[in-house]
Amino acid sequence: MALELYLDLYSQPCRSVYIFAKKNNIPFDFRRLSLLDVIGGVCLCSIAILLYLAEKFQTPDFWYPADLQQRARVNEYLSWQHMAIRMHGSKMFWLRLLIPKVLGVEVPQDKLDAALEDLNGSLKLIEEKFLQDRPFIAGDHISLADLVAIVEVMQPVGSGLDVFEGRPKLSAWRDRVQEAIGKELFDDAHRTIMGSQEAVKLMDGSKMQVFKPKILRLFL
Repeated sequence: MALELYLDLYSQPCRSVYIFAKKNNIPFDFRRLSLLDVIGGVCLCSIAILLYLAEKFQTPDFWYPADLQQRARVNEYLSWQHMAIRMHGSKMFWLRLLIPKVLGVEVPQDKLDAALEDLNGSLKLIEEKFLQDRPFIAGDHISLADLVAIVEVMQPVGSGLDVFEGRPKLSAWRDRVQEAIGKELFDDAHRTIMGSQEAVKLMDGSKMQVFKPKILRLFL
């Protein structure tokens, strides 16, 4: 029986699971969640799911290497990203797009500036600490670390912020990850987030009002 995966492709963790399952020909039934489901508390522990899928379906070793040094690099990134690039990329997406355009709340410039500074700090760490001079985070091949990283880095891009401008190392890494995943699958997984600026024009902001206090506490 095929797996049932409940995913919202606005969500970075969901995109990583979607790409991994598709890339590795893992049979699953795609159950689409909405942005409201995610805000309302539907939680997806993507790292646990990715590791489960890698083991259950015996995916190629490069995703989660048996080599201890390479695995340590993957684990180091996966442990770091939750409270760093994931938080900072998501915050920028909300501050630049959803809060002003859907909730109708003006975001103070100092909040935007601080969020951008945090995001830039995380992107710098990805380049200088996690990538260094390697093609991918764990070495010569893509791994779960790169997959989880790319969906996070693409999140603020969906708000109209070009995080790759002036970052040739990050851009080259993005291109290698895209090639390893396959451009068609990469674009498919990111179609929702890359269409966000148009999609928000059609969103019914009234449906999000119940979550407004929670959202503002989180991001402002």
